[in-house]
Amino acid sequence: MGLLLRMFPAALVAAGLSGFADAETLTAAPGQPLQALLDGARAGDVVELSPGEYHGSIRIDRPLELVGSRGAVLDGDGSGNVITVTAPDVTIRGVTIRASGRDLQEMNSGIFLQKTAERAKIEDNRLVGNLFGVYVHGAQGSRVVRNEIEGLRGGRLSEAGNGVSLWNAPDVTIAGNTFRYGRDGIFTISSRKDRFIDNRFEQVRFAVHYMYTNDSEVSGNVSIGNHVGYAIMYSNRLVIRGNSSDHDRDHGMLFNYANYAQIEDNRVTGGPLGSMTQSAEEGPADERGMLPQQARETTLKSGPEKCVFIYNTNHNKFRNNWFERCAIGVHFTAGSEGNEITGNAFVGNANQVKYVGTRHLDWSTGGRGNYWSDNPAFDLNGDGIADTAYRPNDLIDRVLWTAPAAKVLINSPAVQVIRWAQAQFPALLPGGVVDSHPLVSPPRTSAKETR
Repeated sequence: MGLLLRMFPAALVAAGLSGFADAETLTAAPGQPLQALLDGARAGDVVELSPGEYHGSIRIDRPLELVGSRGAVLDGDGSGNVITVTAPDVTIRGVTIRASGRDLQEMNSGIFLQKTAERAKIEDNRLVGNLFGVYVHGAQGSRVVRNEIEGLRGGRLSEAGNGVSLWNAPDVTIAGNTFRYGRDGIFTISSRKDRFIDNRFEQVRFAVHYMYTNDSEVSGNVSIGNHVGYAIMYSNRLVIRGNSSDHDRDHGMLFNYANYAQIEDNRVTGGPLGSMTQSAEEGPADERGMLPQQARETTLKSGPEKCVFIYNTNHNKFRNNWFERCAIGVHFTAGSEGNEITGNAFVGNANQVKYVGTRHLDWSTGGRGNYWSDNPAFDLNGDGIADTAYRPNDLIDRVLWTAPAAKVLINSPAVQVIRWAQAQFPALLPGGVVDSHPLVSPPRTSAKETR
């Protein structure tokens, strides 16, 4: 028996089951050819970067760990990818990575994960001044966690890349990162079963941008002062839960051809912030003729034009969301059908709902509707449900949507008579949204408050 126990480890090695038992730690120093050190490493080795700058692009073609000591910087000198990974099971941790090339067609990135770079771990790095921060080009099972990613500043959005881009990369987790500048924070296309969790986005176009990505999760993220918080397009069966949009300029959440999703416990907030200001680096004017600083201040003061925009979006469940102080709470259009909209709070929006259509839509399910801050109804029996139905729009609203110049007549006696008549005789209403069981108090939501 003793002989067998002594022989067992040797048998494991002979069978190739010992993993990386002989792994070594190789230390690199500035000025040393880093690529030569990587090429000489064996699978499982740890390559540790001493403090200092390392210039030029590198390629990792075997499973190993690249770990930076405090102050270790990889500088791509403005050409190509700073790091290209082709091997599976590679870890990159604790490194500052900067100055990739600027070629959009070549997708120049701080870290580029090719399809064969499965299960990569990109952790606790700082990526700054790269065209794309991390590009996950088919590398399934990868993790991008706790990184600080700052894109290009001072140029046109069309010439910038994204913080993290995914293409056909299933089972990827992007969690706990901070994104600033560049085009979109996270952009995903043609993927599935991915998780975007607890990230923070500032001063980008779209915080999260979905295209043709199914069966995935977006939860616990915070978007502050971007053009759009969460743009979900052409994607099915998503879970979008516990996210916050704070003073994003155009839309807090945008859904376009998104179907069968659970959209729960999210918070979109607009309105004035008083003394809250943030600086932005000066650069070219945007499409409104504003410099970045001016656009940023305008965003913070006014908040989203629309808390939620729903376009041709079907069979989704909108539950326990909070939509506050936007120009329009929900813009609902283009034949969206089969959606359940219940248990949400619409608080202090200039227009709670904009729906241009002739169908009657009841936003109540199972005897429970939504909370509307401008609903004056009573609850005499104390069951938490208002005693009368709530209708956010009337015939005058429809006239104003189609002919904005009619606003000059809004306080005229004729308009007031029409509105009184519709309130007394609901059958005169031309169709639209009705909440037959409105709530008298707002529901709670688990989304983070950012102030």
